[in-house]
Amino acid sequence: MKTKKVVVGAVAAAMLSLSVCSIAPAVAAGETVQISVGSAEAKAGEQFTVDVSLADIPSTGIQAIDFSIVYDNALITIDSVKAGAITSTNAEGSDTSNAEAPIFDSSIMNEEGCVNLVWSTALEDSSYWLSKDGVFCTITGTVSKSAPEGTVADLKLVPVNRETYPGSGVLIDKIACGYFNGTSKVSYEVKTANGKVTVPGASKILRGDANCDGQILLNDAVLIMQAIGNPDVYGVNGSDAAHITEQGVANGDVAGGDNDNGGDLLTNADALRIQQFLIHIVDKI
Repeated sequence: MKTKKVVVGAVAAAMLSLSVCSIAPAVAAGETVQISVGSAEAKAGEQFTVDVSLADIPSTGIQAIDFSIVYDNALITIDSVKAGAITSTNAEGSDTSNAEAPIFDSSIMNEEGCVNLVWSTALEDSSYWLSKDGVFCTITGTVSKSAPEGTVADLKLVPVNRETYPGSGVLIDKIACGYFNGTSKVSYEVKTANGKVTVPGASKILRGDANCDGQILLNDAVLIMQAIGNPDVYGVNGSDAAHITEQGVANGDVAGGDNDNGGDLLTNADALRIQQFLIHIVDKI
């Protein structure tokens, strides 16, 4: 693998010795930080956006966090990274080391299928540390124009691909997350929830299958009548969890139109046609 760009200066690198230093840090017992990456759906050649979020941040806060997200660069590339709301702790204006290394920084390496993310401050006052759950950063990327329909590009959270200390020959095996207590380094346990980018497949219409469960039953006729009679609850944007979807509308539109074969969206005629099919009055829909 090519040598990675180091996105932190001397001060930030010192902070990140929570994981980089050869001295093993203390572990904050029972305190765990959750890092999660969102999921998105985008067609080949289109852009997508996902949030990277932190949750369950201990009351002490986070002084430094350093991790990577890896992905299949044959399927997607990363275009930009924008710092999230929780990174605005006012440390930028108070940390004099900020001129040497940004408080929040990222390094996009599409040729390696990796983006490095780091937030760190030399300030010892924990009121400037990360303390709120929420969006750490937002990642925007693009799906390859050649990405096949139905494929999934995983967004996997991993430790940075860096030696534990220069020349050690040993790679970091844990995501760095924690703080300094005087001269002692304290690390939190980290739990991860990976994300993904899905390239949707072509729409498959099963005529009559209004609830998109892969079969044609009386339930489909009932859902059509509900969607027509009570669209606020059962329409495409309805409040009920079982509301009809756009795909369901396409599937259920089986009657009416120029050739009485559909094409006029949903009507009670569609529900009737499905019922006729189920009791063998018509042999197809």
